[in-house]
Amino acid sequence: MTATGITDATPALAVRGRASFREGFAMFRNAKSITGLVIIGVFAVLAVVGPWIAPYDPDATDLDHRNEAPTLAHLLGTTHMGQDVLSQIIVGTRGVMVVGFLAGVIATLIAVIIGVTAGYVGGGRSEALSAFTNVFLVVPGLPLIIIVASQFDDPNILLISAVLAITGWAWGARVLRAQTMSLRNRDFIQAARVNGEPLWRIIAVEMLPNLMAVIASSFVGTVTAAILAQTTLAFVGVTPISDWNWGTILFWAQSNNAFPDKWWWYLPAGLCIALVGMALSLINFGIDEYVNPRLRSAGDRVRALRRKGIRVSAEGATIVRR
Repeated sequence: MTATGITDATPALAVRGRASFREGFAMFRNAKSITGLVIIGVFAVLAVVGPWIAPYDPDATDLDHRNEAPTLAHLLGTTHMGQDVLSQIIVGTRGVMVVGFLAGVIATLIAVIIGVTAGYVGGGRSEALSAFTNVFLVVPGLPLIIIVASQFDDPNILLISAVLAITGWAWGARVLRAQTMSLRNRDFIQAARVNGEPLWRIIAVEMLPNLMAVIASSFVGTVTAAILAQTTLAFVGVTPISDWNWGTILFWAQSNNAFPDKWWWYLPAGLCIALVGMALSLINFGIDEYVNPRLRSAGDRVRALRRKGIRVSAEGATIVRR
């Protein structure tokens, strides 16, 4: 194609590239993603309003009601000091969600900057950035987090999030580099180059919309890993045990021999961690269905059959009369 031909094709190709950004929101339209988003939304609301709706002060002790099983007064029972477990769960939601999503945002930004740049520039600079990414891929994340966090007497949320992000961005950058390398020779990118578009605009306007599904998947995976790492750090006592989160609840339960009899003390916190992990996995499944053409076409066929009254299962298709 000649330079003139590329220039003439620029409007249509640019529109196609920007349209993919709008189409990217289709990844959140299936039942799996919607279910995951609803669960995450509930926990996000709890993170915001939790301290105001908690029935008790999570630090308040009541020695007359120690180690009580769930009652109407304490729906999730009490601890060895008479503290209300439900209040600790509600108040502790904020620490888990803030650290998880803040670490996800920081890690995703680093992954996008390094991965997309490495995939677009090519040559020695690309290889240098790739080698830099590979170093962080083999760094043992959790031991490094424990070492760094243990150097501070009272590490705050921002420090914990930054450490989790620094150890969690490399995989996303690796995937984005590969996807960017496959995009950089597409017609609409070539058209933007011939038109003299600056590098930042080519990446921000032409490439990033086509990478939104991969970026979203990387973000979800990083948030999941950050939440699990943060609760693990709290459970082993590396982060401050005075700051309530679900890992802190498990730490105090384990320290006071709550396992296995006092199930109300540790089981709700474990279920909350599992629910958040399940919700993020459902969102990731929805993104995978959008990214993978085979999964997307199979999902479209199943939904089309269901609209016609045909129920599809592992055993086959069944016609359901309406």
